[in-house]
Amino acid sequence: MSPVFSFAVSNWAPQIDAAQQQQLVDALESGHVVFLPDLTFAIEENEQPIFQSELLGRSKNISYLPDRRLLKGSQSSGAELQALQGLMARFAGATAQLTTHLLGPYCGSLIQARTSFRPVEIVGRQTSWRKDDSRLHVDNFPSSPCGTQRILRVFSNIDPAGQPRLWRVGEPFDSVARRYLNTLRPPLPGSSRLLNTLGITKTRRSAYDHFMLQLHDRMKADASYQQHADQDNVAFPAGSSWMAFTDQVSHAAMAGQFALEQTFMLPVESMRSPSAAPLRILEGLMHRRLA
Repeated sequence: MSPVFSFAVSNWAPQIDAAQQQQLVDALESGHVVFLPDLTFAIEENEQPIFQSELLGRSKNISYLPDRRLLKGSQSSGAELQALQGLMARFAGATAQLTTHLLGPYCGSLIQARTSFRPVEIVGRQTSWRKDDSRLHVDNFPSSPCGTQRILRVFSNIDPAGQPRLWRVGEPFDSVARRYLNTLRPPLPGSSRLLNTLGITKTRRSAYDHFMLQLHDRMKADASYQQHADQDNVAFPAGSSWMAFTDQVSHAAMAGQFALEQTFMLPVESMRSPSAAPLRILEGLMHRRLA
């Protein structure tokens, strides 16, 4: 079965009925990537120079916090900085509209988090194995524990050269969890409190977050798994968009440049099928509450 569920919309405030909304939510919760091949995020004229600029500081991406209107990770200044911030603010607004119209069952529950711009070509990028997103992985945040929240991300390929963004999409989360279950070790007593006290984490790390971070690392460090695990190659053309629960979908970004990404957080209990959440799957396998 294909890991991709395609849906035809061409604007960021599409009018669809409740049955279609439920269909999209069910696809996401079952671990599909929802592909929106006709949904283009248009670049405005004053934003064109951004794509010929050296935007990045030390970070692999540029981030924008919509609630604080704060841009981080860029070396831009002046008009270029204003254009970049405008681009990311527009994307934050567009994705907020999109999720409201497409994902009706989540209305009032989605929390908009960080907006990201990834202007660097993935191929040839030098990084540590743990930060290497070209290795299959599931997402969790080392410094911002998720607890009982899911990670939903909306992506758009805005490459002006027309190059696709290439992903690998791996096996279902349940299979990943079972594969590495016996290698996951419990947190040291008091470690969650200590990490929070030292400012390493913004809140206390739950047992669930602890195990998810281990799972992320086990997957990336396992060269045999990266090569031999069941997986599909997926190309997202320039001018297309897609979304997925990236804490559930095993994924790797292999090639591409100039992508926008918007993160949303969703409480597990706001899902149509909470039992499909990674938190509930791990709790079932470990026979105990984790958050």
